[in-house]
Amino acid sequence: MSRRDHTHQIQIQPDDIDFMGHVNNARYLSWVQDAVLSHWKKLAPAEALASRAWVAIKHEITYRQPAFLDDEVFANTVLESVKGARAFYSTVIKRGEEVLAEVQSSWCCIDAETLRPARIGEEVKGFFFPNKG
Repeated sequence: MSRRDHTHQIQIQPDDIDFMGHVNNARYLSWVQDAVLSHWKKLAPAEALASRAWVAIKHEITYRQPAFLDDEVFANTVLESVKGARAFYSTVIKRGEEVLAEVQSSWCCIDAETLRPARIGEEVKGFFFPNKG
């Protein structure tokens, strides 16, 4: 199955830096959320964007290297699979070719009005997995 990955540029802010002089580990989770939501907004059809929202269920993060204020950092994220209302993402945060963190996360798609879980239909999946087979 072919997947469409997404690269999201990260801007490190002075407030991201902790007492040790590097980006606080908790900030990485915000980056993952930004990358996943950016991926959704880039590929999902307008109707899905208007009627659906996402909530994080679980993040599993492995930190490899610290990031610093002047680093050029990006997150490369890919939707690995979808099951019902759940989506499973893999995100790698990098500085150039150097891996800073690897994140596996699961998300629940919700109806924007009722805030209840909403299945991700085949028509929407097709925007993320264009060459099923």
